[in-house]
Amino acid sequence: MPAPSTYTFSDLTRERPFMYVWGARVFGTAAMQMLLVAIGWHMYDLTGSAWDLGLVGLYQFAPALLLALWAGHVVDRHHRGRIVALCLAVQGVVALALLFAQEAGFATRGLLLGLSLVLGAVRAFQMPAQQALVPLLVPPLALPRAMAFSSAGMQGAVIGGPALGGLLFVAGAGAVYGASLLLFLIAAVLMACLRYQQPERVKEPVTLESLLAGVKFIWHRKTVLGAVSLDLFAVLLGGAVALLPIYAKDILHTGAWGLGLLRSAPAVGALATSIVLTRRPVERRVGRTLLIAVGTFGVCMIVFGFSRSFAVSLIALAVSGGADMVNVVIRQTLVQLETPDEMRGRVSSVNSIFIGASNQLGEFESGATAALLGPVGSVVLGGIGTVLVALGWVRLFPTLAQRDRIVPAAKVRASEAGA
Repeated sequence: MPAPSTYTFSDLTRERPFMYVWGARVFGTAAMQMLLVAIGWHMYDLTGSAWDLGLVGLYQFAPALLLALWAGHVVDRHHRGRIVALCLAVQGVVALALLFAQEAGFATRGLLLGLSLVLGAVRAFQMPAQQALVPLLVPPLALPRAMAFSSAGMQGAVIGGPALGGLLFVAGAGAVYGASLLLFLIAAVLMACLRYQQPERVKEPVTLESLLAGVKFIWHRKTVLGAVSLDLFAVLLGGAVALLPIYAKDILHTGAWGLGLLRSAPAVGALATSIVLTRRPVERRVGRTLLIAVGTFGVCMIVFGFSRSFAVSLIALAVSGGADMVNVVIRQTLVQLETPDEMRGRVSSVNSIFIGASNQLGEFESGATAALLGPVGSVVLGGIGTVLVALGWVRLFPTLAQRDRIVPAAKVRASEAGA
């Protein structure tokens, strides 16, 4: 392994265990995106109910929320690679069940909702295991680059998965379920091939104290608390995804094709930014950069809210996606580096609760404020709130705002000494 101070992107791609995980995440994410497209379309085809579409999302979120603390404890006690491999295999079984139900003609609303529950429960274990696994596979100084590269792959899968699923749906839901099954199997095999040095861990009994250890750790580490809560409030206030259909139809007057472009614009901006961060990771003034990125996200939402130009709206959303990607990479790297390995699963689980809550509650907040203030008022007010949050966090979390290096000097010296 090269010395951490000279670690390059090429060195990262030669880390075979990391590349196994990266490939598994890309294939698994693409499969999940395709599966969600198929389930949503299938449900609407069966029932014609927008309420049932909402229930699909709720049935996936609820078990992830309820199981999060226990899942974090499991991730910290057991082999993380095997947990991810098992989760991918279970998702493959779900795709197989849907394929069989579709071909045999007994797919029902209850079956789709029940399998959505399974997917949500599995994700509760998979997300923290994946997040806590990466720091074991690369040196600390390479972690920002690894996080950016992982995000680039994820964004590519998020963009390509639904597009491929939509094309395959021409041949029917069964074709999408079959393709998802194949991708899940590939991802599970990649994770099963993963070999890395598993640190020795004390097998703690499951107690209320051990389950809440991640919450307690975040509360007492102000840098971690600031980073995690910043994302929660920024996405909660600044998200506009739920209102994009209104903007496409009634404000920008573009129709369904415009809605598709509006929904993909943030992902395109995020993908482009993650590629840049893979080559040139943020190394200095990371706290200030993080807060500027969140503030930029808020400004983009204000611009989008007032815009009546489709081109300006697309640009604003793309820049917002890029700013959010800077936030994601810095935040995830800080959280992983500030957390000891024996706690990473539980801390990542709490982090996933914050992320899930901000996305779900953010859509509710957008809809509720739009009902009171109209869509423009909702988006603009949310953008202003996000900017104010970024400014407020300068005073509330000075250790985060003043953070210079993303990797503490002590970790750099330790890595170089062991290289």
